[in-house]
Amino acid sequence: MTVTDYCAMALFVFLWMAYAWITGQKRILKRTSLTMAMAERRREWILNSLTRDLKMIDTQIMGGLQNGTAFFASTTIFAIGGCFALLGATEQVDAIIKDIPYIVQGGRAAFEMKVSGLIALFAYSFFKFGWSYRLFNYCTILFGTIPMMAEAEKDPARSREAAEITIRMNIIAASHFNAGLRAIFYSIGYLGWFVSPYIFMLTTVLVFIVLLRRQFFSEARLALLSDRER
Repeated sequence: MTVTDYCAMALFVFLWMAYAWITGQKRILKRTSLTMAMAERRREWILNSLTRDLKMIDTQIMGGLQNGTAFFASTTIFAIGGCFALLGATEQVDAIIKDIPYIVQGGRAAFEMKVSGLIALFAYSFFKFGWSYRLFNYCTILFGTIPMMAEAEKDPARSREAAEITIRMNIIAASHFNAGLRAIFYSIGYLGWFVSPYIFMLTTVLVFIVLLRRQFFSEARLALLSDRER
């Protein structure tokens, strides 16, 4: 490990934390992020459920959210298994790397440490997806506490409170899902470290820029927002 490696790792952690902070703010430079815009749409969806007795639509949406979360959780398990297999083949990989001229040779210990870091990334992602799946499950149960239309009209305060609790749980579950997805995105930048610390810094910055663009300047964001909100 060189000073450049430590600097690259510090940049990686800084940009990861900076991105999480930026997208968690309601507005940055007078622009709403895609994540915050979707949080508002989640709120509108659950509040709309107060105006209908049939909740099959809502349960289908929740099922889709859970299925997507479960898919990514299982994907990270496979990724972790692949990383452990890579650790078991360190000697073979090291021999291949030595024949590639543009890859900085760091030795076996450095390679194993980098793979271990990749395992930690996927493990973090798995726990985030696993917790998100469980929270979405809780959210499905909370939907059952939202009163039917007739009861909601009799006691609007109670029905609104039940909806707000469900909204908060749904947004929290989504935030954990986004954190797991963020780790997967940044793992792409992390792969640059296997070439050189300079490539690591470059790929990390590129991932940061791409994600920021999708949050604040993408067509998906524009599709969610009205002219007043943009």
